[in-house]
Amino acid sequence: MSPESSRWYLLKHDDATIFGPLEFQQLRAWATEAQVSPLDKVSNDNQTWIKAPMLPELEMDWLVEVTADRLYGPTTLGAVREFYVIGELADNTQILNATDGSSYRLGDLIENEEEEEQAPDSGSAKKEAQGQPGSIDPGRAGIRVSLQQRIRELEEALLEERRAYDELESQFKKLAESYEAKTGESAPVRPN
Repeated sequence: MSPESSRWYLLKHDDATIFGPLEFQQLRAWATEAQVSPLDKVSNDNQTWIKAPMLPELEMDWLVEVTADRLYGPTTLGAVREFYVIGELADNTQILNATDGSSYRLGDLIENEEEEEQAPDSGSAKKEAQGQPGSIDPGRAGIRVSLQQRIRELEEALLEERRAYDELESQFKKLAESYEAKTGESAPVRPN
């Protein structure tokens, strides 16, 4: 089932607000407009949540070099543009494409995009020939999809482990209460 055919929910990391259900196009537009943080989560059933960058169709593939040892992201190229337009990022800011490892000086990338928009023959073939963002490398795309799928599987397994742990924690609490009620003594402390 493609993401476009599902209704989606967005869970904001900062205040736990949930938006939705909404169309995938709306979710993608919010990601492009820098309204979806790398820490936000998305779900198509309002129960199983994954971090927004883990959904490949959102194209949150870009890392911004904030300092030499600190990165922001992953986020969308549209969000990077938004930060640039409002003055949060400078021309000399380095941005990295997490899918293919390429690195760009933000000012150069913006200039290239403006030139392509003005050129009458700008198209995906030209981008592919230049290796610019927007080009598709089937080998790398396949690796990325495989990695994204593996990450989803691991997150789902972790979620199941957390559910099992919570259930055991609940059972331990009930047993401790039962022990205290029957013996009048404090229950043994659970080992960590």
